[in-house]
Amino acid sequence: MAAKHLLRNVPAGIRPGRTPALCALALACALPAGAQEHAHPGEPAQAAVRWSLGAQAIPLVTRADPAVDGEALVEAYLTQPNVMGHLSLWGGRAEAMATLNLEGLTLRRGELNAGIWGEGYVDRRHPHTYLHEAVVVLRPLGPGRAVDVSLAAGKGFAPFGTDDPMSRPFVKFPANHHLSQVLERTVAIAAVRGGPLLLEGALFNGDEPQGPDDLPGLDRFGDSWSVRGTLLPVPGLEASASHARLESPEHPLGGVLDQRKWSAALRWERRGGPEAREYALVEWARTDEYDGPRRAFRFPTALAEGALRRRGVEVAARLERTDRPEGERLLDPFRAPVPHHDLAILGVTRWTTLTLGASAGVPPLAGLRLRPFAEAQMLHARERESTSLFRPREFYGSERTWSLSAGVRVEAGSLHARMGRYGAARAEPHHH
Repeated sequence: MAAKHLLRNVPAGIRPGRTPALCALALACALPAGAQEHAHPGEPAQAAVRWSLGAQAIPLVTRADPAVDGEALVEAYLTQPNVMGHLSLWGGRAEAMATLNLEGLTLRRGELNAGIWGEGYVDRRHPHTYLHEAVVVLRPLGPGRAVDVSLAAGKGFAPFGTDDPMSRPFVKFPANHHLSQVLERTVAIAAVRGGPLLLEGALFNGDEPQGPDDLPGLDRFGDSWSVRGTLLPVPGLEASASHARLESPEHPLGGVLDQRKWSAALRWERRGGPEAREYALVEWARTDEYDGPRRAFRFPTALAEGALRRRGVEVAARLERTDRPEGERLLDPFRAPVPHHDLAILGVTRWTTLTLGASAGVPPLAGLRLRPFAEAQMLHARERESTSLFRPREFYGSERTWSLSAGVRVEAGSLHARMGRYGAARAEPHHH
């Protein structure tokens, strides 16, 4: 039965003969394993033109039990196919970075990811937009000064909350993805870093994407804003707090619920090359939705995760508790109408999730870095209030859900270490 589900649910984008969905891997095969950084011969270091290019993709199989109505599902995907580029000019005084995300080809139905929601998907992670980020940065004083100032503009991440889960230890995203990050907006960001203190502020459009090929509405640019302060007392340790106000994020024409978001996080990371790493993150976030001056809903989240890598073998764990809204579903139980029709929700479900993961590096193959992994999740879903019209036990067939995933991270070239950090906020340029 599992094999039947597996074959039936392999999306067309990863079947033989559909080469566009594999272009990230094709590019990865063409790149050497190290970063590609070049300076024109004879130029002084401060005038060097440096660039890098990288690609990644993750063949993945996931089993969710139960997925809906007591039934288990097994599905296969090519997830997180990305092409990343970085260009540095004039000794780092000008930069450009971009990420192309091809999940619109391979994840049109969404990736099984119990507890997550957003952009019309429920219990499936939505595909991100093809142009995931494209940002130009100016650092007028140059990097490495006592005071580092930067101005960034383009499509990317607003300075709010924590890092994109794509650059964190787990393949499966946390349920709080839309509570703890604000991504894929047209942004203008000013940042200044002096000593251990970093301050960022941004203007952007409030509306979130409606599909993989969607572009932000320029007519709404500047209707939303965010600020983030980060303290970096010693190398590797960060404490941050941020606040954002989004105007009508779930309806591109505006006029529905606005959001006021808060986040606080403590992060630690220390690397010893590709074979050793220590990482930990603790975060709290809250999104309040407002109808004019009246608060209509509140959705809090708390998460702690960590990873330890020695001799190329990594173990990781994550514990999360997130409240999510429950709305109307379409005939496809994993989809919801976009945009929402009204201001009502059916209830709030509290998801408590424990995720364990393990991975190991293997010898490179044809210039590709390969890292097989496995992840297991135990999820518990329960209505937050007795008045809720949505009952997880009745919908899923149980309050407890299990998810097992296995796959291989395939990487080549130089990847962005921390997506969504620009200019003065970029603690490190790339990772291999």
